[in-house]
Amino acid sequence: MHRVKFHPFAPSKNVVNFIDDFFNKSIGDIIGTDVVKTHPSVNVINNETAFNLKLAAPGLSKADFKIDIEDDFISISVEKEIKTDETTEKYTRREFNFHSFKRKFRLPETVDQSQIKATYEDGILSLELPKIELNEEDKKRTIEIS
Repeated sequence: MHRVKFHPFAPSKNVVNFIDDFFNKSIGDIIGTDVVKTHPSVNVINNETAFNLKLAAPGLSKADFKIDIEDDFISISVEKEIKTDETTEKYTRREFNFHSFKRKFRLPETVDQSQIKATYEDGILSLELPKIELNEEDKKRTIEIS
C-alpha cells in the first residue's frame, strides 16, 4: 500500500484545464467573431521607382473604398453595410452586418503625392506611390536658433 499526500489548496486537474482553456482562446472565440474587428493585411513593397501597397480586401468593390491624403498621411477606409433577408414557410431571418476599417500610413518625403494611383482587382487593392528624386539641397537644411 502506498501513501498518497493530500494537498487541500492544490488546484485540481479540472480547474487547471478550465484556466488553460480560458486563457488559450482568442477574444473572438470568447465573445464571437461578429464582434471582433480585424484590419486587412497590407504588403508594402519598396522598389527603385515606387512604393507599392497591396491590401487584401475580398468581397468589396472599388466604390466601397475611400482613399484620402492629408498632412503627409494616406488613409484607406471602407464602410459597408450588408443586409441579408431570407424568408421561408416557418420563419424570417434578417441579418445586418456592418463592415468597416481604416488603415493609415505616413508618406515619406520622397513620394510624389500628385502621382499616386490605385487599382482594385481580384480582391486586392493596389496603390502605387511613385518616388521623386530629392536634391542634396532638399535633404539638407539648417535650423536657426531664436
